Amino acid sequence: MEPGNETPISEFILLGLSNEPELQPLIFELFFSMYLITVFGNLLIILAVSSDSHLHTPMYFFLSNLSFVDICFISTTIPKMLKNIRTQNKVITYEACIIQMHFFILFATLDMFLLTVMAYDRFVAICHPLHYTVIMKPWLCGLLVLLSWIMSALNSFIQSVMVLGLAFCTDLEIPHFFCEVNQVVQLACSDTFLNDMLMYFAAGVYGGISLIGILYSYSKIVSSILGISSARGKYKAFSTCASHLSVVSLFYCTVLGVYLSSAATHSSQSSAVASVMYTVVTPMLNPFIYSLRNKDIKRALKRIIGMAAI
Repeated sequence: MEPGNETPISEFILLGLSNEPELQPLIFELFFSMYLITVFGNLLIILAVSSDSHLHTPMYFFLSNLSFVDICFISTTIPKMLKNIRTQNKVITYEACIIQMHFFILFATLDMFLLTVMAYDRFVAICHPLHYTVIMKPWLCGLLVLLSWIMSALNSFIQSVMVLGLAFCTDLEIPHFFCEVNQVVQLACSDTFLNDMLMYFAAGVYGGISLIGILYSYSKIVSSILGISSARGKYKAFSTCASHLSVVSLFYCTVLGVYLSSAATHSSQSSAVASVMYTVVTPMLNPFIYSLRNKDIKRALKRIIGMAAI
């Protein structure tokens, strides 16, 4: 691309999930409902944990942080998408696009690290139950969450700054419902080699650290559970990590499914539709997964609902 064709830009166009006008009301209603369910579901989890003293433990401390991050995660993309559909205006300013991309990377990375921290918590609880309260002290729990925020913020800051250094030309249409970093980089008419290398490096390092930590923790957990002699003991030990394992499987399977399917089909529109799984569906299902199989959460939620009904 000739340097003369590079001009300062002020906005991008988000093409969304579909260009069919008749589908827009249905998409709006569907995603608006999913957004409300996600926000209220995760808020209930946070309220239950904060209001019930029995839930003031490391496991529920991490769960409330995950619920907060899930609210922020979905709020980064869906409100703008709903506004675009309602106003029939697909424009997003350059500044807003960079900000959205920054916070999307931040909360996506935070999700990964919090799931890893929760896996470590379950590892200590099952493999070292007698030392659990000694190891998982409040200061360590706070430090683990703080480190997760710092590493996530560093990742999102570096990637956002790298995108700010790119030059864009006339093709400003993003075939997605939000400013996904890979889609934005592909629109640049300057050299994107460093950006591509950074994205692959960050995905490999951050995703690799998280996945290795989770797999290691659960390999030890499975080994410990198999060593329990009674069937009841095995069931009780497994039930304490079943919800977390379900959330981990849902998150990583959907993320891997999105990127493997997009690599196979090379369709940006298909990738946008598939991205709904981990950007919307996973945060929406997390409260249900943790509450339906958890007696402590259900008890706290019943008490909150009972108080609200009075």
